[in-house]
Amino acid sequence: MQKDAHILVAIDGPAGAGKTTVAKKISQELDILYLNTGAMYRAAGLHAYKNHIDPLNEKDVLTFLSSLEVDVKYENGEQHTLLNGQDVTKLLSDPIISEYASKISSLVSVREKMVHLQQQLSKKQSLIIDGRDIGTVVLPNATNKFFLDAKVEERAKRRHFEYLKNGENNISYEQILTDMKERDYRDTTREHSPLKKADDAVYIDSTNMTIDQVVNFILSYFKR
Repeated sequence: MQKDAHILVAIDGPAGAGKTTVAKKISQELDILYLNTGAMYRAAGLHAYKNHIDPLNEKDVLTFLSSLEVDVKYENGEQHTLLNGQDVTKLLSDPIISEYASKISSLVSVREKMVHLQQQLSKKQSLIIDGRDIGTVVLPNATNKFFLDAKVEERAKRRHFEYLKNGENNISYEQILTDMKERDYRDTTREHSPLKKADDAVYIDSTNMTIDQVVNFILSYFKR
């Protein structure tokens, strides 16, 4: 990889595939910033939740979009997500907020606003971005595209372990699996910007791979 080159890396995939963990490690190895688009949608979900807005009612959502300002800032290379100027990063891991984010992100008006912001950020610097439609919609001309996948049972197991590690033991593996299957269906069947692999993306099935194995596999594309 050429020093000072403008690099844009897209990592797409379903919930629980390990996109965020992998993307953060890749960003450190390549010394480029990581943009967590999921956090941006969760900030929008948090705004809807706080204002008692039905995240699937586009008419209601349109009324609050004008008062929705989502931005990001970086401190020591770490992304902080801002909602109307307030740092809400620590509030975005709640499962309820994730559910709101999944629903609200299916609305074209919300996606258009977020995609515009993501594209503007990508013009200013090299970025590695993970999400559902990065390689197909947000950065169709990304320098490198990857689609990270795993069997839904494995993804649910990883997410459950994540919750337990963070002291959140009020949600079962079975509930996570059910929610994840529903999330997969919503993400892949929504009319606008559905989750799908870009034609020129490298497909990675991480079901039987460790995080480091996935990271090293992706890094190999930058050493060629």
